[in-house]
Amino acid sequence: MNKPTQLLTALSLVLLAACGQKDADTAAPALAPTAAPEPTPVAAPVAENTVGKSVYGKVCAMCHAVGAAGAPKPGDKADWGPRIAQGLPLLQKHALEGFTGAKGQMPARGASPKLTDDEVKAAVAYMVDQSR
Repeated sequence: MNKPTQLLTALSLVLLAACGQKDADTAAPALAPTAAPEPTPVAAPVAENTVGKSVYGKVCAMCHAVGAAGAPKPGDKADWGPRIAQGLPLLQKHALEGFTGAKGQMPARGASPKLTDDEVKAAVAYMVDQSR
C-alpha cells in the first residue's frame, strides 16, 4: 500500500472511532420518544425481461421497429392499446401461430421457426411492457 493510501486509511479509522464517542458537555438533551413514521410502501422492482428484449432485438425489431406490414411499434400506446386490451394470451397466440388482421399480418413466430414458445411469449411481453 502506498503512503497516501495508508494515511487516508489511518485518518478514516480515527474519524470513525471519534464518531461513536459523546462528549457529556456538548450532548444534546434527550427528546421524548415519538412514534416512528409509517413507512411509505415502495413497489417491488420489476425484473427486466432479458429474453424478450434479446429476441425483440434479433428478430422482432426488423418489422416492429419500423411498422412493416402493420406491425405496431413498441411504445406506440395508441396502436398497442386495443391489442393489449385483448389480453396477453391472445397476443402470444397470434405471435406463435401467425395472424392476419385489418391492420396487417403477423407471421408465425416472427418468421423465425427456431424460436421456442417461451422466447416468442417473452418477446411479446417485452413489447407489451414497452407500450403500456
